[in-house]
Amino acid sequence: MAEATLTISSRNYSSWSLRGWLLCRMAGLDLAVEVLSGADASTRAELLHLSPSFLVPRLEHGAIAVWDVLAIAEYLNEIRPDAGLLPEAPAERARCRAVSGEMHGGFVNLRSALPMNLRSLHRGFKIFNGAKGDIERICAIFEDCLSRSGGPYLFGARPTLADAMYAPVCTRFRTYDVTLPYTAATYRDTILAWDLMNEWAALAESEPEEIEELDMEF
Repeated sequence: MAEATLTISSRNYSSWSLRGWLLCRMAGLDLAVEVLSGADASTRAELLHLSPSFLVPRLEHGAIAVWDVLAIAEYLNEIRPDAGLLPEAPAERARCRAVSGEMHGGFVNLRSALPMNLRSLHRGFKIFNGAKGDIERICAIFEDCLSRSGGPYLFGARPTLADAMYAPVCTRFRTYDVTLPYTAATYRDTILAWDLMNEWAALAESEPEEIEELDMEF
């Protein structure tokens, strides 16, 4: 029996599910994954950004249940401090939390204009101006973090909370054929080549259910 259970909504469409799963795997949890049905009304509301509160991903570890990605990250950092989910230096830990919080609470235009869909590819996709501002800000975060740390991940040689938070954005950049500056494009490719991302993408490919509203042609 697995040490912990992570409940998710979709591997193909849910950026929050991906973030929670990455964090659990980075922390080394022996993990079972439960996928909710796309036919469930609350699941569809979460995926279509119509729910006021997201209760997945949800981590159950013994008698403890935690939802919300940042809460899961902080819990995992408490029980597995050697996993490196946060940088060691206090200043870098603070910066990692700050850029992760910015992803958690912001970039609404990007989320609505470029929904996560790992199985799709839209060449020459036209991006509206609101989303362009979000993309520029994300590229600036990548440039700043990588120039400080030396890469290949945002805070150095190994992935942290920040990389888990921005990993779904990297999939969106590929899905919607977003043109990026060199540093951001290199980081995108690093994340997409990450073994955990490849594992998740393979599972998403075999996910049987599709949600028509999210699988439409743009």
